[in-house]
Order: sequence, then structure tokens, then C-alpha cells
Amino acid sequence: MRRLRHLMRKELLELRQDPKLFGILFVAPLIQLTFLGYAATTDVKNVPVVVADADRSAASRELMERFEGSPYFTIVGIVTSVNDVDPWLERGTAWIALGIPAGYHERVGAAAPAVVQVIADGTDANSTNLALGYAQNLVAGYSQELAARQADLAAPSPTPIEARVRVWFNPRLESRIFMIPGVVAMLLLVITTNLSSMAIVREKELGTLEQLNVTPITRWELIGGKLLPYGIIGVIDVIVVTAFAVLWFKIPLLGSPVLLLATSIIYLMTTLGLGLFISTISDTQQQAMMTATFFFLTPMLYLSGFIFPIENMPALIQPLTYLIPLRYFIIIVRGIFLKGVGVSVLWPQILSLTVWGLAILTLAVARSRKTLG
Repeated sequence: MRRLRHLMRKELLELRQDPKLFGILFVAPLIQLTFLGYAATTDVKNVPVVVADADRSAASRELMERFEGSPYFTIVGIVTSVNDVDPWLERGTAWIALGIPAGYHERVGAAAPAVVQVIADGTDANSTNLALGYAQNLVAGYSQELAARQADLAAPSPTPIEARVRVWFNPRLESRIFMIPGVVAMLLLVITTNLSSMAIVREKELGTLEQLNVTPITRWELIGGKLLPYGIIGVIDVIVVTAFAVLWFKIPLLGSPVLLLATSIIYLMTTLGLGLFISTISDTQQQAMMTATFFFLTPMLYLSGFIFPIENMPALIQPLTYLIPLRYFIIIVRGIFLKGVGVSVLWPQILSLTVWGLAILTLAVARSRKTLG
């Protein structure tokens, strides 16, 4: 234990000698969480709309006011013909064009069916689908109000079936509340995996690894002395980033903070084990960083469900996601944060994460025998 403590102290002293790196360990996660917390959102607001108003009537102006008054749309221009909207969509100045035909006012006044055209830029399919959904709901609601107004009723006639929708866990459907817990998991993966992999490779580059090998230090003590300091730093980052997410972004932490910390420690075992494994197949710090980024971290981000829903992936790809530890931890973090669930619900993910961590750590230790033993 005494040798292990000295190794851990040596690693922490090396970190302190590099103020920039020491600052990155604690400041960078907060900066990245701030940027990603605001940028990593699928909400669509203030969609720029160009209106082709061929009617130029009070009725068409009322419809435009509905779009302008919605938080989801902003009218950026008005033209007289649908043929004039092409430049707006081509330049990206507008995402959607609303075409109001001539005679729209007369048809609305006569309670006759009136058609408006919505033209959308489909370059960004996800945002366009959301914007079109908002536009359809807005036009449908406005149509019901017109029907009620013309029938001199306070509300539309009741329908035989009424759907009363209730949304749990995220009532306002804010994507930030869904994304930020995943950002926390992603930051821990990137930081601890890269640092632990480069720490051991740095010893190879400096030639101090051979010196440590000829000392009475056992392989387990050397590995523990290298990984445990970064595990401690990871735990501190978990606490700091979680507090920042709750206090700054107002993300609800409905579950147990103790369970969150305990599962984070299990997750850190997987990320540190992965970093150790990368160090066994790398000879330089640059090689370790490139290997971690392109062969492990990037595929994990794509296949974990953080960016793309796993259910939408091809059937051939979905089984591969079970090999991704980030998948399990994202489910755990979102379950604790947003649903307030405990071990009784999350035990399959906790067990899978534990098995994955033990497996990668065992593999890394076995491969490190020739270099660390």
C-alpha cells in the first residue's frame, strides 16, 4: 500500500507540474458542458419563414400574424408569388415558405375549403419535420377557430373521441433536459479515457517505464498507481459537472445522488480500463490519442444512442450497440436524472456495465504484462 500511495502521489505531482493540463481536467468539462448544453438540442424555434401572399387581404394578414406570434416561426420576408420564394430557400435565408393563394379571403369568408401551400427546405430532415409539424398544428388550430367563429360558437363542435395527452419525465419536451445527462456521460468517457491512455504511454516516451519495471513494484501496484489518480479526478468531475447541470441548466435530479455516484465509479472503471488497453497498443501519446478518438470514442458516440436513436438504426447494426459501455451509462444517467428510478429498474444496465468494465480491465492488464510487468 505504501508503494501504491507513492505512485499515486507521483502521478498527481506530475499533473500539478503542468498547470494547463491540471486546469483542463476541471475547467474543460464545465466549458464543454456549457457549449454542448446550449448547442446539443433538437428543439426547433424561430424558424425563418418567407410568405408568398398573393391575396393581400385581412384574412391573409391574420394568418401571417399567427405565424409571427408563434415562438416557433419568424417571418423574414413577404413576396407576392410562390415563384419568388426559390432564392430565399436556396440561400438558406428561409427554411419554410408559406403560399397564400389569390382568393383566399373570399373562400374563408364563404366558409369554403381554402388551401395554403407550405414549401420546406428538406436539407436538414429532422428540423424540417419538426417545423412542418408545428406549421400543420398551427394551421389546424387556426382553421378550428375560424370554423367556431363562423358558427358563432365559443369552441368547435365536440368530436366523438378526445385525446388528452400527458407527458411524463419531461413535460415541456425540452431536448436539453434529455441531452445534457448524455453529455455528462460523454465528457467522462472522453476525458478519462484519453488521460489514462496517454499517462502510461508518456512513461514509455520518457523511458521511465523501464526504470519502474526493475523496481520491486508489482504490476498491479503500477497499474493502480497510474489509474487511481485519474479515477479520483473522474469522481471530482462527476460531482462538479452534475452540480453544474443541476444548478445552471436546471436539469432535475429526481433519483439518488448516491446511486449516480456509485454507477459513475463503475463507469470510470470501464473508461480507465479502456484507456489502459489503448496504452498497450500505442507507442506514442499522439498515437494513443488518435487511436482512442477514431477507433473507440467516435464509434461509441455514434452507436450509444447519444446522438441517434438505437431503434432507428439498421437491424444489422443494433446488436453492435450492446458492446458499447456508453449505451448503458446513458440509460442509467437519464433514468436517475429524469425518471428517478433506482437499482430495481436499472440493474440490467449496471450489471452489463460492471461486466464490461471487468472484462476490458482484465484484457488490458493481461496485455500490459510485457510492458508493465
